[in-house]
Amino acid sequence: MSDQSTNAMVELIKVSKTYRPNIRALEDVSISIRSGEMVFITGRSGAGKTTFLKLLCKMELPTKGLVEIDGLDIRKMQGKRLSLLRQQIGVAYQDFKLLTDRTVAENISIAMEVSYLKQQIVRKRVRALLEELDLSDKHSSMTGDLSRGEQQRVALARAVANSPKLILVDEPTGNLDATSTGLVMDMLAALNNSGATILIATHDHTIYRDVDHRLLELRSGQMHQLRDGVMQ
Repeated sequence: MSDQSTNAMVELIKVSKTYRPNIRALEDVSISIRSGEMVFITGRSGAGKTTFLKLLCKMELPTKGLVEIDGLDIRKMQGKRLSLLRQQIGVAYQDFKLLTDRTVAENISIAMEVSYLKQQIVRKRVRALLEELDLSDKHSSMTGDLSRGEQQRVALARAVANSPKLILVDEPTGNLDATSTGLVMDMLAALNNSGATILIATHDHTIYRDVDHRLLELRSGQMHQLRDGVMQ
């Protein structure tokens, strides 16, 4: 990513999120993430990492504060405008959210079908992603028959299939061995080098220990920067 791409892709200003009866997931969080950054977010279970990611795709609304994606106030977006924005945001959920009665290929294709791509292009993209994640032999398998590690990789493939400009990844390596972890991180690094902004919530210190990307920690609902990042 070149140094000229320094505009903010994600901007939070004094954002708080409280769940009933009085659970404070986030409190007065202000953070700016540049277009083209890869950022790791760590913190204990329940620290608010998943809530933070959900705010960025309007799966949750802040109790107070401003959330902007690529300069747009996401809270004000509805209908077609919100749908178009979400096409530019890929989310790999911690609980996968796959359609277990569909094949692997069908699950990955869904993200691209909303963009009205030609079926030939969709099929080629699906096969390329599966090969990159060592899942080529699972192309026609039902996702409900896969191991959790395989499902996790399919969820990532679906999230990135449409080449979104913002990719949100929640615990991407929780069910993976070292080899599969390497494949996943290589894919994310390549996407980042191609210009995607990537936020990764993780407990796995091995995936951010030896890289130069920014490292944030959520602690008691507040965001702390543990390491500054270097733009690629």
